Amino acid sequence: MPKLIKFSLVAIWLFVSLAAHGATDTRIFRIAMTPAFLNDQHALLADWRAYLEVRLSRPVEFVQRDRYRDTMDLLQQQKVEFAWICDYPYVVLKKDVRLLAVALNEGKPTYRSYLIVPARDTQTHSVQDLRGGVFAYADPYSNTGYLVPRFEIKRSGADPATFFKRTFFTWSHRKVIDAVAAGLAQGAAVDSYVWDTLNKVRPDITAKTRIAWKSEDYGFPPLVAHKNVPEADFLRMQRVLMDMKNDREGRALLERLKLDGFIAGSPRLYDGVAEMMKLFSEP
Repeated sequence: MPKLIKFSLVAIWLFVSLAAHGATDTRIFRIAMTPAFLNDQHALLADWRAYLEVRLSRPVEFVQRDRYRDTMDLLQQQKVEFAWICDYPYVVLKKDVRLLAVALNEGKPTYRSYLIVPARDTQTHSVQDLRGGVFAYADPYSNTGYLVPRFEIKRSGADPATFFKRTFFTWSHRKVIDAVAAGLAQGAAVDSYVWDTLNKVRPDITAKTRIAWKSEDYGFPPLVAHKNVPEADFLRMQRVLMDMKNDREGRALLERLKLDGFIAGSPRLYDGVAEMMKLFSEP
């Protein structure tokens, strides 16, 4: 079947489906995702999209990008209405976005940065112990995978730019873990949610790494809306996300996400990230 005809049939089906649920607005809610979430879990993303479309009575499109900066650009250019981003980009974009919802990770709206090393390394207890080594970063706009380790180095009096023999970006937290597990890096900083989740489903991979240090708690990466999203749309999406824990399908999706639910959250959750950023913005 030609692609154009196939697309048209899908569009007609969606319009009829939405009309059956009493919908009159077929504008698409576009939600951008970074590699920190749902990496390589296309079936889960498809099921979540279907769940949201029914409850929002609106078509939903997930837009996936490989780098945090690309997701930030989508928001700033208003090519998406919503996005699930890292806490670092949220602080950078605070004038352009509104906090929509924050996930509950093990009952709390927080997560940490883990310093991980190969399992055979039993001597490393802080990033300072890795001076002169090879270090893997997740993304230059990642809090737990970039800002935190550089902050720890800088506040110890060293220069993050020259502290390691070599550094490289993997562009996802999952790939950070793979790099350390494979011995490509002597250390890395990783999102605790990603490591803990992978530890539940692929302990054979995480067993090749060791958590050498854990940071303090930071606000969990938030779901945000562009500031120009109409208030009714903002509240509609927020309500659906927060209601997920109250129905069977929503709870099943949350279980697959390894999350406990969503809350409205507070911008103050991200004050710690803003404070770390100041250390790098000062002359």
